This record gives sequence, structure tokens and C-alpha cells, in this order.
Amino acid sequence: MMKILGHLFWAGVALLCAVAFAIVTGFARPQEQINALWLVVAAACFYALAYRFYGRFLARRVVELDDQRVPPSYRLTDGKNYHPTHRWVLFGHHFAAIAGAGPLLGPVLAAQFGYLPGFLWLVIGAVLAGAVQDFIILVASMRRNGRSLPQIAWDEMGPVTGACTMAAVLFIVIVAIAGLGLAVVNALYHNPWGVFTLTMTIPIAFLMGFYLHYWRPGRVGEVSAIGVVLLLFAVATGRWAAQLPLADWFNFERDTLVWALAGYGFLASALPIWMLLLPRDYLSTFMKLAVVFLLGVGVILMAPTIHMPAATAFIHGGGPIIPGTLFPFVFITIACGAISGFHSLVSSGTTSKMIQRESHAMIGYGAMLLESFVGVIALVSATLFMPGDYFAINTHLTPEAIAALGFPVAHVQELSALVGVELAGRPGGAVSLAAGMASIFSSLPGMQGLMTYWYQFALLFEALFILTTIDAGTRVARYLLQEAAGVAHPRFKDLNWLPGALLTSGAVVLAWGYLISTGSISTIWPMFGAANQLLGMIALCVGTTVLIKMGKARYLWVTAAPMLFVGVITLTGCYELLTLFLAKGQAAPTPGQAFSLYLNAALVAVVAGLAVVILLNAFRQWHGYLARNRPYTSSEVVVMADGSKDHFAPDSGGSCC
Repeated sequence: MMKILGHLFWAGVALLCAVAFAIVTGFARPQEQINALWLVVAAACFYALAYRFYGRFLARRVVELDDQRVPPSYRLTDGKNYHPTHRWVLFGHHFAAIAGAGPLLGPVLAAQFGYLPGFLWLVIGAVLAGAVQDFIILVASMRRNGRSLPQIAWDEMGPVTGACTMAAVLFIVIVAIAGLGLAVVNALYHNPWGVFTLTMTIPIAFLMGFYLHYWRPGRVGEVSAIGVVLLLFAVATGRWAAQLPLADWFNFERDTLVWALAGYGFLASALPIWMLLLPRDYLSTFMKLAVVFLLGVGVILMAPTIHMPAATAFIHGGGPIIPGTLFPFVFITIACGAISGFHSLVSSGTTSKMIQRESHAMIGYGAMLLESFVGVIALVSATLFMPGDYFAINTHLTPEAIAALGFPVAHVQELSALVGVELAGRPGGAVSLAAGMASIFSSLPGMQGLMTYWYQFALLFEALFILTTIDAGTRVARYLLQEAAGVAHPRFKDLNWLPGALLTSGAVVLAWGYLISTGSISTIWPMFGAANQLLGMIALCVGTTVLIKMGKARYLWVTAAPMLFVGVITLTGCYELLTLFLAKGQAAPTPGQAFSLYLNAALVAVVAGLAVVILLNAFRQWHGYLARNRPYTSSEVVVMADGSKDHFAPDSGGSCC
């Protein structure tokens, strides 16, 4: 009886999903404005079906998760990097680490093309590409003692591919952290309220870390309650603290904030993972999930109308925010919500070292779906505006110039009065997203008249969202740099060697701190988007090799199909960016600006070239493996739950990577 009810439930979800998609895409009600509720319903149903069926297929058939195997968090536990972690705490860390600026700002900027292109790429791309990449790389790393993505590439695909992957990853992760950090700095400089609240999360995280590690081990519920109460207190007192004389302590200039942020990244990278990074990410997840949940509830209760067309004339190019055409720029602009190579670094850098049981690896698939849902909410928040107001906020164009594009400005001055800040001429996506979120929150029962408060809270939420990716990214980059330095000095390969941890952490934060202090959103964000997608292609390439060596050639389409798609769109985007930077460099008014643009062009060309080398070498190896028609035989020793040892070869059915 229960089985029949279960089948009926999922059949109902599938039917609701089909109806919602028909309405969203215009098949059910063409030429009509749609309700934002249908975007949320379509996305939620699609994610639920994907996790239940496609995620289970990947776990049971493709990689064959087995809780009888002992993960590296137990076999190599050291209390610093390898640390068995409760699955909900680990989910909090993983989701907080991967969910940065991309799913917040990317969909907002991509709304220039209309709501439909970005929505379809968010939901379909996440299910078939992004979540698959995160999950496969997490499992591959977990079964290789927590090795990073470049290490896996080196071991499985040879030194040429391994060296190219390591060079590409180091460049990409530094640029990614710089892009995310720039968004934090732009939101927080001369903003004592936000700086105070974010600063308070650091001592709260230390308290939670010591509480759970020393004072009350295993008491996740207790420490969660303490952390949530203290976080709410910090948020509530932030506005009060900003009005006191001590507000000057948190009122930073831009450059000061950049290096204060670098100092935090250094601490999060060098200290034991349980002490600061893990509890702070877990704490941030409560705020992230609560805000996303409230936004979803707000959309359901408000049932607001989407004013942005399904597709605008800018799909052919010439848009005021993104000058390129729909293909490939909508895929590059939505840098994290559908697929993000940065996620593979988190999966193989930290999460794989903390998993308690193999079945918990589904964290990788589920967290990506949740991040994509965040992207959908961000897209909804941006498209609630009249199109003219959206363009007025996200460009420096005059109202007359925007009206000439076919979108007259309607309510931007009224919105500015409600939030207490001039909104027009604030490009980048953060301000329009915050204003959209504030309008949803202020429409909830009992929240009328609090638009100003919700606007500031939304900006704080965005900064907190991004900062948790910066700390995990810095630690991952430290691991990568230690691995690279270990080729010359073997001691660096020991992640617990204090001098190596301090030196590499310092080098990483200096690199991305310099990029932030000298760059702008117009130079860093396009490189971040293209480089991030290229890393996703590389991760899927490595995942395809792993499946071949597992004897799972019949499932190669799982990783190979999205790899080819992402590769085509991203390499096309790199070519477009290269020509764009070169053209701007030739027209630059000063030699310094020209040098910066030419340097950007060179960096894009180098990382694209590395990706092409990796792909070509992979194709050559795959042909050799498949031509022999037999899987690669691994001699890895796997420890079982009963303490026995076995040599899992892929062709023996053991699924060892």
C-alpha cells in the first residue's frame, strides 16, 4: 500500500512539474505575463524528481555507493584536515562553501535576456551537469584518500594533463576568489552595520568549534541552537551598533577592507578546519537557508507578476549590461547556478576529507540543486521590476536612453525612496537583487513599512553568502599550492606541516587580495565566469576518465555529454572575451588601462589553451582504454567496515575508482 502511495505521490509531482513548465515556457498561456509562483513550483518539482530518480541512479548504478567501505575521514583522521563530520554539519559546510556570488548575481545580470533562458539553464544545467560534476568528483576524491582534482588528474591521466590541470586550477581559483571578494568589498566598505555583523560571526564560530570539538562532542542540536541565537543577536544589534561611536571601528575604506578580508582568509586557511571554517560555514547555512525559504514563502504568498519578457531583443546582442549574444554569454554570466568548476575544488578539497559514510556523498548532488534554487529565487527577485527600472539600476544609462531601448523607466525613484538609497546607476546585480528581495520580504504579513531594513539585511545576506565561499576557496587553494610546491620540496605535501600551511596560505591571500585591490567588476567578473566554466569542463573530463577506469563505459554519457556542451559554449565565450579585451585595449585612453586589458586577454588565452590541451590528451587516452575494451585495474587497498582489506578492481564489481 505504501509503495502504491509513493508511486502516486511522485506521479503527482511529475504532473505538477509538467504543468508548471508548460506555463513558464508559454505553451499553456502564450503572450501572457506569468506569475512568479510558477517558476518556483516548476523548479522545486524538477529538483525533487531529479534527486529522487536521477540522483539515486547515479548513486546506485554509476558509482555504487557502499557504506561498508571506510572513508578517509576515519582512516586518515588528524583533527585538522581529515575530520569525521556529522552529515548535516557537513552539508552546511559544503553548501555554504559552494554557494557564493554566482547563483545570486549571475541570474540577475542574465535577466537582461529575459527570464526564460536563464531559468531553463539554471534548472536543466544543474540537474544534468552541475550536480553530476559535484557528485562524481566528490566520490572520486573520497575513494582516493581525499585527493584534490589536480592530483586525481595527475594519477589517472598522466603528468601532462595533471600539470596543466594544476596550473589551470590555481589560476581559476585565485580569479574566482577575487571575483567573489570584490562583491563583498563593494557591499561592505563604509557599511559598519554589515561589517559588524560579519565580524561577530567569527567569535561565534570559534565558540561553536570548541563547544562541539572539546566541550560537548556530538551535541549538534545544542551547538546549532546556540549558534542560531547568537547569529540572530548579531544581526539584530548590527543596526544599533552602526549608530554608536564604536561604528567607526567597523567603517572601513575599500583598501582596508580588502586586506582585512585577506586576513580572515588566512586564518580560515591555516587554522584547523574544525576551529573556524567548518562551524562558521555551518552557521552561515542557517541564515542562507532561512532567507531562501522566506523568499520562497514570500513568492508563494505574494504570487507576484513577472514583468520582464520571456525573451528580450538583446538575445541577439547589443544589451546594455552584457554586450554579447545569448549564446554563449547567458551560460557564462550564470557562473555558478547551473555548473561551477569551483565546486569540484570544494568536493575534492574539503568535503571528501570529512564524510562519515559513503552514502553521505549525495550531499554533493543535493547541495548543487539547492544552490540552483537560490539562483531561481535571485532571477525571480530581479524580474519583478519593470524592465526599465531593472536597466536603470544595473546600468549608467539615462532614463531617455533606456526608454529608447523600448523599456521606459517607471518606478525607480519611488523604490529609491522606499529603501532610503539612490538605486539608479548601481550596476553589478547586487543592488537590484537586494531591492527585489526587500520588496518580497516587506510584502509578508506584518512586514509592511520595513523596506529600508530589509534592503540592508539583503545586502548583508549577499555578503555573508559570498564570504563563506572565500574562506573555503582559500583553504582549497592552499591545498593546491602545497601539492604543487611538494614537487620541489616534499615537506609541502604534508598538509599539517605548519610552515608550509602558513607560507602557502599567505601566498594565496596576497594573490587574490592584489587582484581585488587593482581590479573592477568589469574586468574580474567576465574572467571569473569563463574560467569557472572551463574548470567545470575539466572536472567533467576527469570524471569521464574515472568512469572509464571503473569499467562504467556504458554510463559515459553521464559526464561526457555535459562536458562537451559546456566545453563548446565556454571556449566560444573565451574567444569572444579575448577579442573584446583586445579591442578595448587598443581603444584604452591610458597605457596602464591598456596593459590591464591586454593582461586579461593573455590570461584568458592561457587558461583556454590549457583546457584544450587537457581535452586532447584525454581524448587520446580514452580511445586507448576503450580500444582495449577492458577497464583499468586499480591496486588500491580499501578498508571495509569490519576491518578487513580488499583490492577493489573496477572489473570485479567493487567500483573502486
